[in-house]
Amino acid sequence: MALSTQEILQIALDMAGFTEIPGDTAVYHPGEGLTKALVGIDLDVPELWIAKQLGFDVAISHHPKGGASTLNFPEVLYRHIEMMVEHGVPRDVAEEAMRDRIWDARCHAQIANYDHAPSFARLLDLPYMNVHLPLDEVGRKRMVRVVETLGPDARVQDLVDAFYEAFGEFRHAETQIEVRVGSPSNSLGRVVVAHACGTNGGYPVAKTYFEHGVDTVIYIHCSGPDSRRLKEEFEAKGKNLVVTGHIASDSLGINPFIAELEKRGLEVVRVSGVLPP
Repeated sequence: MALSTQEILQIALDMAGFTEIPGDTAVYHPGEGLTKALVGIDLDVPELWIAKQLGFDVAISHHPKGGASTLNFPEVLYRHIEMMVEHGVPRDVAEEAMRDRIWDARCHAQIANYDHAPSFARLLDLPYMNVHLPLDEVGRKRMVRVVETLGPDARVQDLVDAFYEAFGEFRHAETQIEVRVGSPSNSLGRVVVAHACGTNGGYPVAKTYFEHGVDTVIYIHCSGPDSRRLKEEFEAKGKNLVVTGHIASDSLGINPFIAELEKRGLEVVRVSGVLPP
């Protein structure tokens, strides 16, 4: 069964439960009758050339690579605000926690060469798209379901063990799940999987969660400086920051999507960091 780029996008939206295309996801060069897809976490201009030479008829990147997904990326950061509010943070406090990150993202989008990779896709006449937030939401929900299986007496190590047991992506990764703040022996307490919001919320978002009753924050990545600040301020208070690993966690959302494409007859080859399930 051949698919179009629009049909591929709709599959991802349906899986995530989205009714609209999020700001960080776009079709850069549309196509129809697609049967062979190259799928990777980062597919840029060199990968487009390789895809064309090897006979692929669509390239699907996870991360945004230009066009609307670069220009509109700041829109998805507002999901951090909504997620914080859902976990008991007052809206004005949540908005303040994200104020600088959203501003910085808007400045970055204005700087970016948004037509670089898409222009080469047009030159090669290779259908090209990216699917970011919908697949991150799929991965986030998978992690949440595991968290929900843990009882009230669970420790942080129980969470780490449960993730490794549930997901081959974590077992196959060359990175490890890290307890950046706190201890594996700490009580898990109230947990939030702070993922599928464009990018991680860093220090200000984790700090806000910790100050409003959340005991364990799960990020898929967090910078060294932000991790150090959180450790210095919150480790002695029994708080925990668990970092699951960027590429492994992205793969957690990408693999179910690939499985759906394959069910519909699309031949898919994984590259650029997508780990086996």
